Amino acid sequence: MATATDRQEFTFQAEIKQLLHLLSHSLYQSKEIAVRELVSNASDALDKMRYIALTDESRRDSGTLEITIDPRESEKTLVIRDNGIGMTHDELVTNLGTIAHSGSGEFLKNLASQAKAQGEGQGGSGKPDLSLIGQFGVGFYSAFMIADKVVVRTRSYKEEAGWEWESEGLGSFAVSPAEGSVPRGTEIVLHLKDDTKDLATPARIREIIRRYSSFVPHPIRLASGEVLNDQKPIWVEPKSQVTEEQYAKFYQHLTHHADEKPLWHVHLAADSPIQFRAVLFSPPTNLERFGFARLEHGLSLCAKRILVQSDCRELLPEYLRFVVGLVDSEDLPLNVSRETLQDNSVIRRIRTSLLKGVFDRLDRLAEEQPEEFQKFSAQFGIMLKEGAITDPANRERLAKLLRFGSSNSEDPEARVSLDEYIKRMPEDQKRIYYLGGPDPGAIRKSPNLEIFRRKGLEVLYLTEPVDEFVMNALGAYGGKTLTSIDSDDLELPESAKDKVETPEAEGAEKDAEGGFSRVLDLFREAIGPRVREVRKSERLTDSPCCLVNADGGFSVQMQRLMKMTNKDFPEMSRILEVNPKAALIRRLSRLSANNEHDAFIKQCGLQLWANALILEGTTPDPEDLVGRVQSFMDEAAEKRSPLILG
Repeated sequence: MATATDRQEFTFQAEIKQLLHLLSHSLYQSKEIAVRELVSNASDALDKMRYIALTDESRRDSGTLEITIDPRESEKTLVIRDNGIGMTHDELVTNLGTIAHSGSGEFLKNLASQAKAQGEGQGGSGKPDLSLIGQFGVGFYSAFMIADKVVVRTRSYKEEAGWEWESEGLGSFAVSPAEGSVPRGTEIVLHLKDDTKDLATPARIREIIRRYSSFVPHPIRLASGEVLNDQKPIWVEPKSQVTEEQYAKFYQHLTHHADEKPLWHVHLAADSPIQFRAVLFSPPTNLERFGFARLEHGLSLCAKRILVQSDCRELLPEYLRFVVGLVDSEDLPLNVSRETLQDNSVIRRIRTSLLKGVFDRLDRLAEEQPEEFQKFSAQFGIMLKEGAITDPANRERLAKLLRFGSSNSEDPEARVSLDEYIKRMPEDQKRIYYLGGPDPGAIRKSPNLEIFRRKGLEVLYLTEPVDEFVMNALGAYGGKTLTSIDSDDLELPESAKDKVETPEAEGAEKDAEGGFSRVLDLFREAIGPRVREVRKSERLTDSPCCLVNADGGFSVQMQRLMKMTNKDFPEMSRILEVNPKAALIRRLSRLSANNEHDAFIKQCGLQLWANALILEGTTPDPEDLVGRVQSFMDEAAEKRSPLILG
């Protein structure tokens, strides 16, 4: 140790006193940020030394620039050292205690504004976000969150002798010449508090370094020689020099899922107007579909290879929360808060580039590897549909990536794009037709499909609850209006001629034409205000009737979904369309000539209306339904004879 006459006592600047008091009494949970900050400072010192060595041949040596961490559990100390640029006497005094440019005042103002925002109910946890400390150039002082005494031994590359800085964080510090030979660089000795003595164990240091500093560009070693950051920062490498195996290994490192391979990756690099590098991955499985909790955002944000924030929400929109990866920017300060990220122009530009990169990658996957894209869509298509609803600015790009079932395929797993649908439709078709339901089997039973089968027109099957909301959000695609086929107005293309001519049915319809009008009148009387209108159907070929939605109202599936979320959602007006060609309707038309059958025809009308509801998945009044069916069975049984005719 230096003698008392060599020792100089200094008083901390007023703002630093405030800062040290705050830090030393902090209850902030993530006190491990102190290790992160000191490692980050060490990395900066190594970067500066590397630059000096590159520009001044006299400063070059054969030694490796590295950081060493020495946890001494028995002494309850933690030592962090680097062989970087080091500090002179004046730099020690300037950087660690007395000069206003240290940023401590700005940091305290930031904390005060946070406290004010929280007091005014603008959100926040109620605790100051001390993890911001590095952003203001005062990350060194975070050492007093974990230590009640800090000793710094350092030697500048410019000098032969070293210096020692010492403080207990109580208002003053001392600087004295260091005894013995001091290697170039800086060594920080942290005398740990009782509640942070776990930081003096190798296991805890491994955990912190691998979480926050895995990709620091210099080796970080334990005193035993073990390298803690052995993961190669592949995002800074040219894409052409990174193998698929390296991408897979990096993905496994990020997700901790050994042997799992991503569905796809995208490697991005930009140098202007901002500089960043990124590698993004799609997992093979969407755990949300298996009932797991909502996924956390999977992107980690780094500044100069130091982790700023894991699960960063600001880098991609919510509907791309499944994307896993890492983004590293030279233009970001360390420890920007979530609030700052939301307003940061660098982040906004990075977000725009990342979003374009993901969309471009998905476009290529869909075009070049359609089977792989189908795998992706089966897992994460529902999230892209979420985006089509919530992100108007990118709705058109998202719509190109959406996939739906189709009446063109018997395979219930097959999916088609809106562009594929449009390519197959007749030139004069102005609409894209769809129908929603719980599954393809249920949808295929809908009588509304009959005219589309007859005319050979494709219908998209919407089997996901979100699909209906997507169609309502889109409204149109490629200049074609999206229309549910249970809509009143279908506007079918003139060129779509019937595939099957049915002259016999048309003749039978003419024979019963007068009676059919009377059947419609009797149905109207029986059903009453339950529907807006009862009318002749031009869309049915086999089924006796169907229900359609009037005035472009919500589809049946959409109404059902709206009622699930809002019990007070009003009933929408419906139209009952009746098919004059159906055998039952032709028979009723003939029976209508005799007034004695009016009551029976009315009951048939009510039952047909109820049947149409049941086919849509809606249960009418059970008591009325059972009563009518019972009456029909009684009447049918009455007309049967117990006699066996031989």
